[in-house]
Amino acid sequence: MDNAAKLAVLKQDLQMLTNANDDYLKNLLNLAASAIQTEGIKLTDDINSDMAVVQYAAYLFRKRAGTDTAMPRYLRWQLNNMLFSQKGKAT
Repeated sequence: MDNAAKLAVLKQDLQMLTNANDDYLKNLLNLAASAIQTEGIKLTDDINSDMAVVQYAAYLFRKRAGTDTAMPRYLRWQLNNMLFSQKGKAT
């Protein structure tokens, strides 16, 4: 999925109809990818990696406006599963 497609999916997730926040959302997508890689997860060109980046960016967007700043459990599980899968294949 290219960056334009990730941005479109992120906007759908956040229920945004305008392009007013596109620059900010693009930066959140980059930040999300960087944060995931910092955890030791290698991002590949598949739907699991792409959706993890989109969901992480959506979490970052919602986190700044809300009082509940904990990472959603489904996202933590997805990242853990990606990491364990990659580490298991490496041995």
